[in-house]
Parts: sequence; C-alpha cells; structure tokens
Amino acid sequence: MKRSAKLSEADKELIAAASTAIKRRYRGDWQEVGAALRTRSGKIFTGVNLDAYLGRMAVCAEAVALGRAVVDLGDAGIDMIVAVRHPPPGQKDRSIAVVSPCGACRELIFDYDRQARVIVPNGTSPAVVPIGELLPNKYSRGPER
Repeated sequence: MKRSAKLSEADKELIAAASTAIKRRYRGDWQEVGAALRTRSGKIFTGVNLDAYLGRMAVCAEAVALGRAVVDLGDAGIDMIVAVRHPPPGQKDRSIAVVSPCGACRELIFDYDRQARVIVPNGTSPAVVPIGELLPNKYSRGPER
C-alpha cells in the first residue's frame, strides 16, 4: 500500500479539526469518533458519529461530515478525510488517535470521490493513502467515472 508518511500542515490541521469536534461533543458511549473532511476547494467540514440503541441506525462521523459538505456545497469533491477516536474514560492512554474508516465509510468515500485521500494510522505517525487502496477489487455498478 502506498502510504505517504509525511503529513502536510493542512493534513495536521484536518486532524486537529476532527479532534476538536469530538472533544466538544464526546458523550461516553454515544459519541466517540470525530471526522473532518476537506473539499477540493479547501473548505473543512466536521462531524461526530451518531450512535443509537439500534446499532444499524448508527451513523459514522465520516458520513456526517460528508453530509454537511454535500448540503452546503453540493458535489465539491473530497480532497482528504480523517477520523479520530476519543479514548474511553478508563483508558490509560487518554490521547485522541487517528483511526481507519470502517468498510461502509470506505465505500461511501469512494462512491463520492474516487480520488479522495484518507489519513490512516501508520505506526507512530499517521499516513495518507488513496481511498482506492483501502478498497481492493471494489464493486462498481457501471463504468468507472
């Protein structure tokens, strides 16, 4: 997998935006993941996961951030997206950490922009990877756009 280990200042700002979102809205078992998405025009949108008693009704933070971008800008393209997880109260290491998008979010991101890049965990420092590399042999309904 091609990973760019060197994060730009804009990438670090995106991680900070996701971290700020979850710090502001963290609610134990309800909201623990924050996300930030930067469009191709440079605008940043954040979101937090929306948990639910009925698990299949839960919505991931990446989907919330993408929904906000679509509502405000329409199809503006995804330059970069990142998700972070707030540690549970009893966890020894209390730092917010970059997490990989779940399978459903990988599909969603790819469907909205096949050229999107994602910040993912990579040992001690996050790295950048194209969304397509997180979805080998991706299903498609028709010709690639």
